[in-house]
Amino acid sequence: MEGRRPLWAPWRLDYVAGTAQPGGCIFCEPPAPVADRERLILHRGRSVFVLLNRFPYAAGHLMVAPYAHVGRLAALEPAARDELMKRLADCERVLEAETHCEGINVGSNLGRAAGAGFGDHVHFHLVPRWSGDTNFMTSVGELRVIPEHLERSYDRFATRFRALETGA
Repeated sequence: MEGRRPLWAPWRLDYVAGTAQPGGCIFCEPPAPVADRERLILHRGRSVFVLLNRFPYAAGHLMVAPYAHVGRLAALEPAARDELMKRLADCERVLEAETHCEGINVGSNLGRAAGAGFGDHVHFHLVPRWSGDTNFMTSVGELRVIPEHLERSYDRFATRFRALETGA
């Protein structure tokens, strides 16, 4: 192994082992209060909130979800749908400013058959992308290299979302 260096990603073990979720919906409030920082919630709006994905596809992988536990966009109140789109636009601005990405994948999987891990709670993913950012780790090793710790990402993004709230 001389010259080789191990790639450590111990925070992914809970995800790989299937022990990441205690059984509830990650988008719903837990029975006992948990700090937003611990849940990686960056912004709370009236009807929706923004959080970092704990198991990201790329550094800065954000999610936007309504508080309402519904599985379809049509089931949301019109005001919640409007706010959802505003937060997606805010996330676009934050990602461009903080990650200097060249593009962003935005998507939602409605229902388990469509690939949603939490099919009964609609949510959107925003994944920053860069030209040439695919590599052998993702395609061959089924591994993603995330160059920044989630806590550091949280601090950077939370500051940017606070600035949006104040209009700075």
